[in-house]
Amino acid sequence: MTILTCRSPNHGPRRNGARPDMVVLHYTAMKTAAAALDRLCDPEAEVSAHYLIGARGDIWQLVDEEQRAWHAGAGQWGSVTDVNSRSIGIELANRGDHPFAAAQMDALETLLAQIMARWSIPPERVIGHSDMAPLRKCDPGPRFDWRRLARRRLAIWPDLGHARSTGDFLTDAAEAGFHPPAGCDDPETAVLTAIRLRFRPQARGPLDATDRAIAADIAARFPVDRAPASA
Repeated sequence: MTILTCRSPNHGPRRNGARPDMVVLHYTAMKTAAAALDRLCDPEAEVSAHYLIGARGDIWQLVDEEQRAWHAGAGQWGSVTDVNSRSIGIELANRGDHPFAAAQMDALETLLAQIMARWSIPPERVIGHSDMAPLRKCDPGPRFDWRRLARRRLAIWPDLGHARSTGDFLTDAAEAGFHPPAGCDDPETAVLTAIRLRFRPQARGPLDATDRAIAADIAARFPVDRAPASA
């Protein structure tokens, strides 16, 4: 796998000695990879990611993995509130309204496997931007194939046959990693939106038994804070 280099000035040291222990996936929401590359390397934009993957499978590294890229912004995953310091960010060149190209997904799988091996990142800590920033972000969006990554043990997928809900959707969701934004007036809707976008993007209507089962299963099998967080 060939990785091209295009250095972004938009990065800094990881805070408090943090190491990356999660990967956050994004889409660029731009027309071309070239346009995304320009923005991610523009010092005035003050955004970046560690990697950008184009539709044809081209991979650019913008920031060294040891450095803190500026891709996640405000949000939370489990007890981690400085997601940038604890994550590696991967941008996928996609507007968000069409499927992700096969070559792009192939390249993502190869890159993900290498990153996860390098930093001992488990599949449950590969997340979408929308997972850690409900309502504020919706990428990588409803067209992204999370199930495909899960089949290759590069992400997770719920097993509803063994789910046992506590009856408290928000409690289960929090144990799975999902939190509403700070000051949110309707936390249930915020968390439900994030979980559905990830696991059942075609679902509509109020919270139902399937939503509860998804949250319960992920919480039981992949509790997000099984190890103490430090950032």
